[in-house]
Amino acid sequence: MSVSTAAADQSLCTPLPVLGRDVTVPLVTGGEVTYAALDYAASAPALQRVWDDVAAYAPYYGSVHRGAGYLSQLSTDLFENSRVTVAEFLGCRADDQVIFTRSTTDSLNLLAAVLPADCEVFVFETEHHASLLPWRDARVTYLNAPRTPGEAVQTLESALADRDPYGPALVCVTGASNVTGELWPVRELAAAAHAHGARIVLDAAQLAPHHPVDIQDLDVDWVAFSGHKLYAPFGSGVLAGRADWLQASEPYLAGGGASRKVARRADGGVDVEWHDSAARHEAGSPNVIGVYSIASACKALTEAGFDSLVAREQHLIGKVRDGLAAVPEVKVLSLFGDDAPRVGVISFVVDGWNSSHFAAALSAEYGIGVRDGLFCAHPLVRTLLGSDPQSQGECGAPEAAPGEKSLNAIRVSFGAGTPDEHVERFVRAVTELVRDGARWNYRTEDGRCVPAV
Repeated sequence: MSVSTAAADQSLCTPLPVLGRDVTVPLVTGGEVTYAALDYAASAPALQRVWDDVAAYAPYYGSVHRGAGYLSQLSTDLFENSRVTVAEFLGCRADDQVIFTRSTTDSLNLLAAVLPADCEVFVFETEHHASLLPWRDARVTYLNAPRTPGEAVQTLESALADRDPYGPALVCVTGASNVTGELWPVRELAAAAHAHGARIVLDAAQLAPHHPVDIQDLDVDWVAFSGHKLYAPFGSGVLAGRADWLQASEPYLAGGGASRKVARRADGGVDVEWHDSAARHEAGSPNVIGVYSIASACKALTEAGFDSLVAREQHLIGKVRDGLAAVPEVKVLSLFGDDAPRVGVISFVVDGWNSSHFAAALSAEYGIGVRDGLFCAHPLVRTLLGSDPQSQGECGAPEAAPGEKSLNAIRVSFGAGTPDEHVERFVRAVTELVRDGARWNYRTEDGRCVPAV
């Protein structure tokens, strides 16, 4: 290591404390090891700060809105102040609404439910299913996978140029791929959408935990993200952005809290006056603990400083990419190329290995948790692999001979709570498995590869 590299490493921030950092797991080969959680892209561990904040509030938990008691009043203040914190975290405009949902998937389905009549939706086939599938009741144009950020903008502009310029339209795009980790040109795509009279929603599920997301700077109309990827796994998500489409539609869910006034009519029916505020789409008892945990995570990441967090994550990305590049049998998946900026999400295949078998061996023999499969982004992974959508893989013997196409992939992902040792162990494990093979026998059980007893 050079002097300059050593100095740079010393300047990096330490990992943020997360729950589970000291958990040990058994190995099939004997003994135990500290668990290396490298599946952040699916669900990140809770920040210790978030857990402590939730634990401190828990004894004061009460009903939100309309309760007369002290705990109810305190919980209501906590809930609404959390809305302010999230708005600040996202750089919302003064008239934007912050709506609390269950997840990114829930947020985008909510937006799909409030689209104006005859709205056209434009979405790349490279999206996660959460942003690919909710638009079934709209006129949807699925755009082919681009191979450069510039091609993504050109593809969108060409598609928008052919649409009715006077009708409503929405573009849905990810901020960072949940498969490759690559950053998408959100600001440029937003400019293209607005130039053609369309609006744009940003799926920030993979972006918000790794980079600052500013609605005004990116000039997007809405942002959606999940708490469980933002170190706040307590069952809440966010949809934030322009209020007009949200206020003009029927509530996403009908029920208590969404209504301002309900009255029986003489003919036996019911008249309902709905709220114009975010409460319109937050029917039912709110998940105040989930909402507060998101606000706590927003504060923790802001106070830690994204500049430091990004620098440290790039340091970890370099370790993983350099380690994988040293193993000829490993192919890292990429849409935009090796030089594309990315977050800590890397997918790859190993020549001659079944991906489920490889991931199972990482867990059982090294105590490393990764993910294998198609990552709820089937069209994108199939495009990157060049594989048949009807193909199925099995565990045990390698699914494909060396040189043949893989049927699915392995994903390693990490973030603010990941120590160097975890990614170093991962690189060492990949190298040893490819060189020496698995040390245990594996079998298929309920579609998953597991160690044989």
